[in-house]
Amino acid sequence: MVIFILSKGNPMILCQISDLHIKAERRLAYGRVDTATMLEHCLARIMSLPQRPDAVIATGDLVDGAQPADYLLLRDLLAPLSIPLFLMPGNHDDRRVLRDVFPEHAYLRQWEPFIQYVIDDFPLRIVALDSVVTGEAGGELCSQRLAWLDQALARSKKPTVVALHHPPFATGIGFMDNIALANPNAFAKVIARHPHVQRVIAGHVHRPIQALFAGTMASTCPSPAHQVILDLTAEGPGRFVMEPPAFQLHVANESDLVTHTAYVDDFAGPYPFNSC
Repeated sequence: MVIFILSKGNPMILCQISDLHIKAERRLAYGRVDTATMLEHCLARIMSLPQRPDAVIATGDLVDGAQPADYLLLRDLLAPLSIPLFLMPGNHDDRRVLRDVFPEHAYLRQWEPFIQYVIDDFPLRIVALDSVVTGEAGGELCSQRLAWLDQALARSKKPTVVALHHPPFATGIGFMDNIALANPNAFAKVIARHPHVQRVIAGHVHRPIQALFAGTMASTCPSPAHQVILDLTAEGPGRFVMEPPAFQLHVANESDLVTHTAYVDDFAGPYPFNSC
């Protein structure tokens, strides 16, 4: 991997949230999960961090049913976040409705018909991909989307994060791998041509998972709500658990990119190590 030097000073912090699954009227997801309240708690935690992130990216499944009322509630829930925010679609989302409800998010219309965009306002460049296949839970990056990516990455050698909803690697969680990215090898060939890509970040799996991919690191982000059960069998049924909600911080310092998983809930402490 090529190492790029960022400007000296405070590191850039990119916060990643994913798989919010908001439902209109604050209805419970799957009849059980209060995703609206849990997102509120997550955003409050992000805003209270001692080192506030420079930007937040939400890597898909923003809502659960892709209806306008779902996105209108999401808009209200996100309003207290006074940090630059970038939205991406997942398989539960609708591109048209997302664009309609967030008209001031001009980056959502950088390229039609897909929601793919480049954010070049920070020391760490953000390139967002649309892996959604309309009407399907699994994802794909067609030749048109991959050609766009190749051109976008060729335009700058800045340290870059590439974001998409569906992870480009098998997780071992069978029921999630059955609805994964359909063509990770084609995607890998593009990423491998651009060694300034320091991380590929994804959502979809509701767990923090890391894997080597195309000469860099790929990772998935947990949800601020429910998590997918850790069942490493090919035939395991699709289930979720109420493990602690979380988000991730991708910290770009002068020589590397480091990822932290941060938990939303309150825990006892902190305590000094030198206490009796």
